[in-house]
Amino acid sequence: MDDEHMQIGEVAARTELSLRTIRHYEEVGLVTPSARSQGGFRLYTEADVARLMVIRRMKPLGFTLDEMRDLLDITDRLDADVSGDSGEREALLERMRAYERAAARKIEDLRTQLTRAEDFADTLRTRLRDAPGEAPLPALRD
Repeated sequence: MDDEHMQIGEVAARTELSLRTIRHYEEVGLVTPSARSQGGFRLYTEADVARLMVIRRMKPLGFTLDEMRDLLDITDRLDADVSGDSGEREALLERMRAYERAAARKIEDLRTQLTRAEDFADTLRTRLRDAPGEAPLPALRD
């Protein structure tokens, strides 16, 4: 194995994804190892790790596998486009902008959910603090 390639264990450690998850993403066509060792082990490059990081960042925002596949296709096509077809490039960029807008909406929804969860936890702490005979609880946030 050369310095350019990593085995799946190193990729898992770097991406904080399980081996099973990485293999699943390969099975569904989101990422393909760049090479195989003589023994048949999957070998990955920095580009493969970057691809897995895109997937990892999309997952908590609720993007589907098809949406992940579509965005990765967009980025692959933009990266490979050396011909300069401006119409196709603009269409790809507009699709990417749509993903950026969707991500921003999903992040805002998550912020709202987090605020509600923090309010709920505060309510529970207050009720426990005010309950007769209860010892004071340490504050969880400032």
